[in-house]
Amino acid sequence: MATLSATIPSPPWPNPNPNPELDPRSDLPETPESISLAPDASPKSAFPSPRPTLLHLSFNQDHGCFAAGTDLGFRIYNCDPFREIFRRDFSQDPAGGGIAVVEMLFRCNILALVGGGPRPNFPANKIMIWDDHQSRCIGELAFRSDVRSVRLRRDRIVVVLEQKIFVYNFADLKLLHQIETISNPKGLCEVSQGAGSMALVCPGLLKGQVRVEHYASKRTKFVMAHDSRIACFALSSDGRFLATASSKGTLVRVFNAVDGSLLQEVRRGADRADIYSLAFSSNAQWLAVSSDKGTVHVFGLKVNSGAPVIDVTKTPSDANIAVQPHNPSLSFIKGVLPKYFSSEWSVAQFHLPEGSQYVVAFGHQKNTVVILGMDGSFYRCQFDPVAGGEMVQLEYRSFLEQEAS
Repeated sequence: MATLSATIPSPPWPNPNPNPELDPRSDLPETPESISLAPDASPKSAFPSPRPTLLHLSFNQDHGCFAAGTDLGFRIYNCDPFREIFRRDFSQDPAGGGIAVVEMLFRCNILALVGGGPRPNFPANKIMIWDDHQSRCIGELAFRSDVRSVRLRRDRIVVVLEQKIFVYNFADLKLLHQIETISNPKGLCEVSQGAGSMALVCPGLLKGQVRVEHYASKRTKFVMAHDSRIACFALSSDGRFLATASSKGTLVRVFNAVDGSLLQEVRRGADRADIYSLAFSSNAQWLAVSSDKGTVHVFGLKVNSGAPVIDVTKTPSDANIAVQPHNPSLSFIKGVLPKYFSSEWSVAQFHLPEGSQYVVAFGHQKNTVVILGMDGSFYRCQFDPVAGGEMVQLEYRSFLEQEAS
C-alpha cells in the first residue's frame, strides 16, 4: 500500500486475534514511548463542508476499499461498486481537522489516524486508535518524533518513524520488535497479510538496501536491491515476493523475499521517473506500477510457477510487438545490443493526466486495476492479458465531489 505498538487487562477495542502466533521478544523493553488511553469524547457529527484538500490516500489490505485523509477529516470508500461508505468531518474542532495518515484494518471499525496538514486534528507524533462504532479515539501511541506511516494486520500494529520502526502486538499493545533504518521520510514499510506469521519489509541501513524480517523463522534477510536510494517497494500478500524500485525509476526488480534472490527485472522506461506505487495481483501473476510520467504499467510476472504468464519481452519502439527471446535466429541479440533492448516491457498501459500523484492496486474483478489520484480522481480499468496495449477505462469518479451515502 502507498502511504503513504504494557499489558492492559481489558483492552477497550476488539481483539482482532485473541491467539497471536508470535511470542514477544523477552529482551525488549516494554515500550520506548508513551501509551495512554484517551478520555471519553463526544462523537463528532458529520455535516456539509467545502471541498477538502487531500493529504493521504491508501488502499485497505485487500484493495476492496480506500481511505482518504484530508485537511477536514477522513473518508472511506468502496472500490467496486464505487461508493462512499462514510466520512468523519473534524473541521469544527478547535485544533483543526487535518488527517495525514488513515490506515484501515480490512473492513473493521478500527482505524489508525495521524494528524497532519496546516491545522492537524491530532499531533503528528501520535497514532490515534479510532473506533468508528463509537466515533471516537479509544487509545493512542505517542512517540518522540513524527509518525511517517502505519501498517496494520489483525495481530500487529507497525509504526514507522523516519529512522525507526516499532512492531506492537495488537491485542495488548506490547512492543515486540524495533528496527533501525536509513533515513525513511516516506515511511516505506510493508507487511504480509496472509493468515500465517508476518513478514515485514523496510529500508535497511545502506542506500539501496532492503531488509526483510521473517518472524516465523526469526530470520532477517538483507537485499541489495539497487545502487540508488530505494524509492518504493511492494510485498505480495503472502510475503513470498518483493518488488522494488529505486530513485532512478527505470527498472523494477522482483525478488524472492525468503532467500533474497533476484527473480525478474522489468523496465518502466529509459528516462528517470518518480515511482509512486507498486502492487502485486493477488496471485502474483501481475505487477502494476505508477509514476510521475502519467502512465500506469502492468507487467506479466514469471515468478509464480503455478500461474500461466505470457511472454512480455517487448521492443522499446513498439510495446505491442513481442520479441520471442527463445527464437534461435534472435539469440545473438542479447550478446550484441545493450541491455535496454532485451528488457521486459509492460503488457498494458493506462495514460493519466500528468501533474498528480497516483497509487494503483488490482481490482477484485479479473484483469482490472484501480487507480487513485491525489487530485481526487478514481479510475477503474481493464487490461487484455493476451493482446495487451492500452487499458479500457471502465469507470471514472471525482470522489471528493461525492455526497455521503
